[in-house]
Amino acid sequence: MLLVPYIRDHKEEVVLALQKKNFKDLSLIDSILAADDSRRDLQKKLDDTLAESNKIAKEIGQLYQSGQTQLANEKKQLTADLKDLSKQLSEELDKTQSYLTEMLLKVPNLPHSSVPAGHSAEDNEIVKNWGNIPQLPKNSLPHWELAEKYDIIDFKLGTKITGAGFPVYKGKGARLQRALINFFLDQAVAAGFQEVQPPLMVNEDSGYGTGQLPDKEGQMYHVGVDNLYLIPTAEVPITNIFRNVIVNENEFPIRTTAYSQCFRREAGSYGKDVRGLNRLHQFDKVEIVVVEHPENSYARLEEMSVHVQSLLVQLELPYRVLRLCGGDMSFTSALTYDMEVFSAAQERWLEVSSVSNFESFQSNRLKLRYKDDSGKMQLAHTLNGSALALPRIVAALLENNQTESGIRIPKALVPYTGFEWID
Repeated sequence: MLLVPYIRDHKEEVVLALQKKNFKDLSLIDSILAADDSRRDLQKKLDDTLAESNKIAKEIGQLYQSGQTQLANEKKQLTADLKDLSKQLSEELDKTQSYLTEMLLKVPNLPHSSVPAGHSAEDNEIVKNWGNIPQLPKNSLPHWELAEKYDIIDFKLGTKITGAGFPVYKGKGARLQRALINFFLDQAVAAGFQEVQPPLMVNEDSGYGTGQLPDKEGQMYHVGVDNLYLIPTAEVPITNIFRNVIVNENEFPIRTTAYSQCFRREAGSYGKDVRGLNRLHQFDKVEIVVVEHPENSYARLEEMSVHVQSLLVQLELPYRVLRLCGGDMSFTSALTYDMEVFSAAQERWLEVSSVSNFESFQSNRLKLRYKDDSGKMQLAHTLNGSALALPRIVAALLENNQTESGIRIPKALVPYTGFEWID
């Protein structure tokens, strides 16, 4: 959530930045400033009323002490009127503050100056390519057909049990999943991240804290009876560990990692590009989250990007790194790098990770702060990244490593799988 003083002091800059994100409701900025004017006016009136009431209360005490009972009683009526006025002003102030907060929650984070302008994925900037596109044997298959051929992932069985987008992993397919999870966690821990195991459901405060709520696109699964939400990513519970927390400046950077299952409705996702593992309602992911000092957050973003890339190198998957344009970024992000691997059988790039700096956008919602050298409270910066999401990694591993003899397992994974081939 943006800070109102920043919006007030940098209105033109804010509007231009929001235009880069293709935010349409720019009139909201004027409404926010007008509501803040009303809030400040009400706050002054309330403060003045309370001060006047306190002043008269002291006078009443002095009048009683000096024996001027009648005058004291007359002034008591005045304090009663001021008390009623204070209550009325306080209620109006609460309403105005709630309205102001409601509008602020609708405004996305401002993009970093390096973010390119653009409207969609076609406008993203390629910043790096690595690896060679594999040459597949004749009659190569997409991963959903390989999964059926080697009986390692059963999409039909998942549909029977739950519905489309909930596959069942079997035999070496299940072991490959477990191997990737352990590999990613071990790599994160070796890089200095503390492992945690968070809940798979969160409350409303947690959803608001990281920006998943309000859920404008209806992508979260809601458990209505208990008013809880199935997590779309471990970012939500991990980052909320630090909600309403004041960290010590010498603790930065605070690195955390977790494996979790993730749940997304993926409303409106249909067609050939979402077949098989390309888009699921339930999937596995290892997440990395960092809480950092504002001066160092962009250096930390580059470090996180390098970590994710190192995983792809070890898995021998050709990849590219994209800097997302304003129109393709998330609501909460200030700068995002996407990592995509090449799927040889599908002949297209598949996104497998997003690494983002949210600057103070989440921290303002979370009230995640630290004391600077002068003792003043400041908002920390938060960052997160997929390291990695499994479905499309598995899809690319199966497709890119298929041979006439079976599917080869990358060397880095063999100690985790316990087998070199799926055949």
